[in-house]
Amino acid sequence: MATKRTSRVGGLLKREVAEILCREIRNPKVGFVTVSSVDVTSDLRTASIRVSVLGDEEHRQESLRCLNAATGFIQKALSSRVRLKRMPKLQFVLDTSIDYSMHIAQLLSELGERGNSQE
Repeated sequence: MATKRTSRVGGLLKREVAEILCREIRNPKVGFVTVSSVDVTSDLRTASIRVSVLGDEEHRQESLRCLNAATGFIQKALSSRVRLKRMPKLQFVLDTSIDYSMHIAQLLSELGERGNSQE
């Protein structure tokens, strides 16, 4: 369960990481990345940053690999923007919830079409 402090730190990190990815990451392999959420551990030592990436699975994995390779740069940029006693170790994770919800919507649409054709 997230405490008030971890929620605040997660929100702050989400906003700042999104800004850094938008303005300071110059690697074209990263592509179009959206920060969907940040989960911070209760001891504030680790932050899992969930990102969604536009493109096919190969492009997503390449973007994720590049983001994890750039964690040192991103942490340094974060430490100049955010004042925390200890900067959490960043870990980027692919967020597939959008794909899952699109899949469910497609299945529901197909079920609706089948129901209409049987009437």
